[in-house]
Amino acid sequence: MRRMKFTGVGAYVPERVVTNHDLEKMMDTSDEWIQQRTGIVERRWVEPGLENSDMAAKATLAACQDAGCDVKDIDLIIYATLSPEYLFPGTGVVLEKKLGLTRTPVLDIRNQCSGFLYGLAVANGMIASGMYQRILLVGSELHSRGLNKSTAGRDVTVIFGDGAGATVLEATDEDKGLIDILIHADGRYAEDLTCLLPSARVEGFITPEQVARGEHYPHMAGNKVFKHAIVKMPEAIQEVCKRNHLTPRDLDVLIPHQANLRINEIVGRALEIEPKVFNNIQKYGNTTAASIPLAMRDALDQGFLKPGHLLGLTAFGSGFTWGAALVRM
Repeated sequence: MRRMKFTGVGAYVPERVVTNHDLEKMMDTSDEWIQQRTGIVERRWVEPGLENSDMAAKATLAACQDAGCDVKDIDLIIYATLSPEYLFPGTGVVLEKKLGLTRTPVLDIRNQCSGFLYGLAVANGMIASGMYQRILLVGSELHSRGLNKSTAGRDVTVIFGDGAGATVLEATDEDKGLIDILIHADGRYAEDLTCLLPSARVEGFITPEQVARGEHYPHMAGNKVFKHAIVKMPEAIQEVCKRNHLTPRDLDVLIPHQANLRINEIVGRALEIEPKVFNNIQKYGNTTAASIPLAMRDALDQGFLKPGHLLGLTAFGSGFTWGAALVRM
C-alpha cells in the first residue's frame, strides 16, 4: 500500500475582520466575555457576493501553487463543508466549475468539525488502493450568513468565522506523509450540536412557524460539547500514537481543530505537550472543516511546523464525530 503525503497547503480568509467589539454593537456581549470563554479576539466574515466555493477556489489555487501542480492534474476533489451553497447538489461541483474542470470526480462529505480528518481518511484509502494519484482535499465554510446575530444567538454566533483551507495529497514512496489515521462517531449525541432545518422530516423541508422559532439557526449544548471534546481528542491522539509505538511527547507539533482555545489548552495539558500545540482561533474563530488546513498553513508560514516534523492532527465536532492522525511532514 502506498503512503500519502501533503505536497501543497493553501488557505483563504475573507478581507472583512469582525472583532469582538463589533459584536458588542449587534448583541449583549463583551470582548472580555468572548475571550474568557473561547479565546477568540476576531474572525472573518464574507462580504456580499463572496460564496463558499469562491473561498475554496482561492485556497485551491494557493495549494496547487504550493504543490507545483496545475488544477488539471487533480484526480479527485473531496469537499468538506457544513455550509453548502445548495441543499443539492454538493458544493464540490460548483468548485469544479470555477476551476475550469469538466471531468474531475467530486465527493462532498458532511462531517462538520471533523470533516477535514474524515476527508483525509477517505483520500488515504483511495491513494493507498491505487485508485487515484493526486487528490484535492478542501475544507471551506461560510457560517456568517446562517447565524442569529441577536442576543438570543450569541453563544453560537460569537464562535464562528468564514474561511477555506485546501491541501494537495499525493502518493509517495518516501518515508514521510500520513503515518496513520483513525476516525470515530457516536450518534447518541447528534442533536447536541445541530442545525435542524431544512429537513426532510418536515413537509416542504421548512415551515414559517419553525423559522419564527429560530429552528433554522445552529444549536449547541455547549457544556456537553466541551466536556466530550476535552476527553475524546486526547484519547484519539493517545490511541493513534500507541498503535504506532509512539507517545504524544514524540510529536513535534499538534494541530487540533480550532473550536475553542480553552479546549485546546486542556488537550495540550492532558497530553503534556502544551507548548507544541498550535492555535490560530484567536484571529479566525471556528472555521469548522477549514480550521485544520488553515492552521497548517499558518503554522508553516510562521515556522512552527517544518519539514521532517512529526505532526499530530485531531478534531471533535457535531455528530458527535472525532479522530486523530499522524503525519511526517
